[in-house]
Amino acid sequence: MVTQLPSSTQKGIIYPDSDGQPMADNTKQFELIVWIKDNLELLFANDPNVFVAGDLLWYPVENDNKLRQAPDVMIVFGRPKGYRGSYQQWFEDNIPPQVVFEIWSPGNRLSKMAKKFEFYERYGVEEYYLYEPDVVDLTGWQLRNSRLEVIDQMAGWVSPRLGVRFELSEQELQIYRPDGDRFLTYLELDQQRQQQRQRAEQAEARAEQAEAQLEALRALLKERGINPEQL
Repeated sequence: MVTQLPSSTQKGIIYPDSDGQPMADNTKQFELIVWIKDNLELLFANDPNVFVAGDLLWYPVENDNKLRQAPDVMIVFGRPKGYRGSYQQWFEDNIPPQVVFEIWSPGNRLSKMAKKFEFYERYGVEEYYLYEPDVVDLTGWQLRNSRLEVIDQMAGWVSPRLGVRFELSEQELQIYRPDGDRFLTYLELDQQRQQQRQRAEQAEARAEQAEAQLEALRALLKERGINPEQL
């Protein structure tokens, strides 16, 4: 069921749906954001109360439209799927995103990322993952005692909330679903669908061929006076 939530409070304060910043600075960052978001949506497709979004403004405090962040990807457990112009936490049973992802880009600055970290820690993010694709480095933090503490070893780390496993090669980040399947790109998913369709068509053709051969055998037996039903 799709739920549409209001975009402003009754007091008339406007909470903009855009901060005027681009979603990504380059194609690599954009593709990674889409890759993570789409695979997480697929992972939780059958759970109506897991909301996944990319580059959506999150307002944690009512009546303060300056206090906001737009995580590259955020996941909220306990909130329904559906359209939102922004994530206004007071309309969401005051549930903050539990997991956020950020993809480092050339446009990022340490001061900006430090402010994001402080924001996520202050407003209740349980897991924060920052990936730097140019150096293939993944850093993770987990909330412990109201503080985001760094995860010592990310290779092989399994997210407590998502159930996904992170692996790093020399070339790229890989993420694996709880069932062991790897996160796929859109092109890989499309190729997989085509292969499955081809296999289904081949199986159907083989079944039709086998049935035709069986009918030919039955006809031959009848020509020779043999009732195939009595064999």
